[in-house]
Amino acid sequence: MCSASVSLSGLFVVAGFEMNQGYIAKELCVNKDKPQLHCNGQCYLMRKLKQAQEKEQKQDHQFQKIQLQEAIVSTPFIFKQYSFIAINLRIPLTTGVPVARLNAIFHPPQFSC
Repeated sequence: MCSASVSLSGLFVVAGFEMNQGYIAKELCVNKDKPQLHCNGQCYLMRKLKQAQEKEQKQDHQFQKIQLQEAIVSTPFIFKQYSFIAINLRIPLTTGVPVARLNAIFHPPQFSC
């Protein structure tokens, strides 16, 4: 897009120069006092082409800023809710010795003969 717009604006500058070259050479040319240089307004044309290019670069930079701002704003914000549930677990502390109540419940099978 940038190169097409620069060449398009340059085309308008050159077209305007071609249509008004006589006036530009007589009135606006920096070298109008030096006819031996045969400038014929070329200095004016080069200055205008440079200005058009700088203007396009400035506009392109501003366009990039706008795109960056759109990218930042259009990013969806996702808010996640975390709920922390406190679970009270009662874990008995043992010393490694079986508890008497457990021995009453869990015992090896007894065979009657």
